[in-house]
Amino acid sequence: MLKYIANRLLQIVVTLFIFFALTYFILDAQPGDITLQYVNNPKFTKEQREALRRRLGLDKPAYVRFFQWMGNTLRGDLGESYQYRKPVMDVLLERAPRTIFLFLTATLIEFFVGYWLGRVLAWQRGTGLEYGITVVGAFFYTVFTPWFALMMIYLFGFTLKWFPIGKFLDVNLWRTAPKGLTANQIFINLLVTMTLLAVALVVVYYLTRRMNPYRASLIRWSALIGGAAIAVGYWAASPVAKYAGDILYHMALPIIVLTLINFSGTMLLTRTTMLETLREDYIMAARAKGLPERVVRDKHAARNAVLPVFTSLIISLPFILGGGIITETVFSWEGLGLTLLTASTTGDIPLVMGSFLFIGTLALLAHLVADVAYAFLDPRIRYA
Repeated sequence: MLKYIANRLLQIVVTLFIFFALTYFILDAQPGDITLQYVNNPKFTKEQREALRRRLGLDKPAYVRFFQWMGNTLRGDLGESYQYRKPVMDVLLERAPRTIFLFLTATLIEFFVGYWLGRVLAWQRGTGLEYGITVVGAFFYTVFTPWFALMMIYLFGFTLKWFPIGKFLDVNLWRTAPKGLTANQIFINLLVTMTLLAVALVVVYYLTRRMNPYRASLIRWSALIGGAAIAVGYWAASPVAKYAGDILYHMALPIIVLTLINFSGTMLLTRTTMLETLREDYIMAARAKGLPERVVRDKHAARNAVLPVFTSLIISLPFILGGGIITETVFSWEGLGLTLLTASTTGDIPLVMGSFLFIGTLALLAHLVADVAYAFLDPRIRYA
């Protein structure tokens, strides 16, 4: 396993270099640069534009700038954003918590909804329930995302006024916030709370995996409800509760939209793998032993069917950093996705490359984690 991991890490380094080179030269090949935004400014002369290009190093050949960027990156310097006039790392650290919390929450919700419904579909194959849920899932899976998001905003935000329209906070409310309190602090603390709850649930699941299925299920649901109650109670008693509530209120509609659009992919994948698993000999043997159908479904079929679904989840997590560019644009959610789109269209190459550095690195590492986790989840898998 160690030899396999070492070989994969070497492959990751080579792949990242090729990925960064292609990305950099493609970005550089697009017409114009960041100085074009001053073309129509009468106070910014052509000589000043050329001086700015020299100061930013845009007068040098692309390959020279690329290797300079690589050298600076290896030293931990991602450069300065042309657009925001501050270090790229500062921009990423400012925008990342907003994107991570929104899309991580939506991803986990859609995963559990899709996984649970996929098990139901496989077990209820050929029934009206299966056809109905499959049709609904197929509709959301193929719906045009910008149109659907705008319709949800129009219906629930503009017409019914159940949810706010755009942004991630209420400016009027945050004017009364305590001095020094920022939205990013709330996002980070919410992420810490979610992480602690997730770790606790994983520990409970691990400790109960050999118990009677009914007892284990009762303990897990109790842990989930109890943990959620503790987290809600903690935040309700917090002096910044109303500001955290404001952020969660603004998150509700984007999470609903993301869950509806994405749950069907997990659902259909779970259904397919469950149907394949149900044909295996050990399922027939479990039934022949007289085990209850629920035990056969949850302990034997679902546990093996979850492997490709789990891999899909792990691989999708790094792309949370990229954010849903369409979703963040439609909901005016000022996260990494919207920042990356703006940087790409304005020629802010350092910011684009800094974003891709994190996204690309985490994506390749996630593939490695998924492969290694597969070997632990399925004892039949071995890496030479």
